[in-house]
Amino acid sequence: MVLRLHYNLEKLSMGLVGAIILAASVGGLVEIAPLFTIDETVEIPADLRPLTPLELAGREIYMREGCYACHSQMVRSLADEIDRYGPYSLASESAYDHPMLWGSKRTGPDLARLGGKYSDAWQVAHLTDPRAVVPASIMPAYPWLMQPLDTSGLPGALATLARLGLPYDEAMIAGAEADARAQAAPDGAGTDAFRERHGDRPVQRAFDGDPSRLTEMDAVVAYLQSLGTQTEAARLAQEGTAP
Repeated sequence: MVLRLHYNLEKLSMGLVGAIILAASVGGLVEIAPLFTIDETVEIPADLRPLTPLELAGREIYMREGCYACHSQMVRSLADEIDRYGPYSLASESAYDHPMLWGSKRTGPDLARLGGKYSDAWQVAHLTDPRAVVPASIMPAYPWLMQPLDTSGLPGALATLARLGLPYDEAMIAGAEADARAQAAPDGAGTDAFRERHGDRPVQRAFDGDPSRLTEMDAVVAYLQSLGTQTEAARLAQEGTAP
């Protein structure tokens, strides 16, 4: 009977189009409707920190180079994934991400808990020539990341995110370029100002190995080292402890 109904519907082109639109509308409504109440359903963890200007620049480069096409940032609540990557991802962890980089594409490993797993030197070597550290890797090389980082767009980027609700104040926006340089030069003159604006939690060091320069490699490695470290909410949830 169902097949007969479908066969008859196929003979009515406009009816088939209407049925397709109806099905797509129902599916879209199911996906979109929860977003209208996301402010009430996703509670921002008290310890969630926004990305620093340097980490934010690294995130932009990460998206520019298409890294998200092969790496997800969403540990699913499956035993094997939790064993491999760590606590499953919470929506609240991505409350400050615009856009969020979840997804299920796994050409490469998930990066949601990457921060601190490898050294800066390993990250630099891996990005420069992946097969030098992982012989079976199919990841492309990114040697051009050693070029100087353009920081001119950082104040505008922080200002835009502040309008979207991220806790960047006027001092952070005005000092964005200086703070990007300071995070990659821990012994430089801007260290105290960086800590005053961003606190003690962000990692501060010469990510590409040379504190005398600021490169795109500094930014990308700083971003990768921040993944999974912005809040303890996922770990506490797995342990059954309130964040």
